[in-house]
Amino acid sequence: MDQGNNSGVTEFVLHGLSGSREIQLFYFAFFTLFYSSIVLGNLLLVLTIISEPALHTPMYFLLSNLSFIDVCLSSFATPKMIVDFLLEHKTISFEGCMAQIFFLHVFAGGEMMLLVAMAYDRYVAICRPLHYAAIMSVRKCTGLVVGCWAIGVLHSVSQLVFTVNLPFCGPNKVDSFFCDLPLVIKLACIDTYVLQILMLSDSGLMAVSSFVLLLISYVVILVTVRRRSSAGMAKARATLTAHVTVVTLFFGPCIFIYGWPFGNFPADKVLSVFYTVFTPLLNPLIYALRNKEVLSAMRKLKSRQVSSS
Repeated sequence: MDQGNNSGVTEFVLHGLSGSREIQLFYFAFFTLFYSSIVLGNLLLVLTIISEPALHTPMYFLLSNLSFIDVCLSSFATPKMIVDFLLEHKTISFEGCMAQIFFLHVFAGGEMMLLVAMAYDRYVAICRPLHYAAIMSVRKCTGLVVGCWAIGVLHSVSQLVFTVNLPFCGPNKVDSFFCDLPLVIKLACIDTYVLQILMLSDSGLMAVSSFVLLLISYVVILVTVRRRSSAGMAKARATLTAHVTVVTLFFGPCIFIYGWPFGNFPADKVLSVFYTVFTPLLNPLIYALRNKEVLSAMRKLKSRQVSSS
């Protein structure tokens, strides 16, 4: 960190999403409403799962943790982005920039692993139902969640340990609304092509391998259910549709941005907004509004709040 500060750059300038003042005011109102919906929706889902004993199952335990990570993922940069819409000069300190990179990869890496854990839970529930309670014990679920966070932290540290020691001696303009690793590394005053390849290979390999593993697990589940009954096939298909939707919309932008050597595409900024702001709202929308058990639990929670007041 000291080497980065001593190299001459103490802050970075963020270009944001638009240079038009009118559009920025519209973005301020839009993203304020959107971010509030993300936080309230996901926290409501967590509170509902915690308060309803019928939802104290491995699937909903993992789902509540997914909601929590979504709140974290949407909070590492979105509040600053919203404030920046009101500012003419959008800057972030060197330390703040490194912190954004760290937390982005912690939360994104943790969510990738948690989605894999959720797919594993569905695989056990559908393909090995008689052994489900023994396999998906409380200890096993807790270990899966702790493992997801640990992998996220290790992945982030592996990205950041080289970045903080790069010499930044002049260019400091980041063409995004937050410090995205590919854009920040390109500002270093040395040839970082090999480092870029290594870091993108790390993130790209993690995203692609997790995505492929998820798709394989879904295929195995569908093949297994198809051999049993058409009714089971319809139920499994409905359940997996929600998972596939979340997985595709989350992994798609990540793979596009981190799946190959550095290239500055116009769509990168839009995709960055998509997986850091839009995707976290999909969790309560897809899993809660389409789930009768969750909706029933929310109604009970509302009734208890009304009666207690």
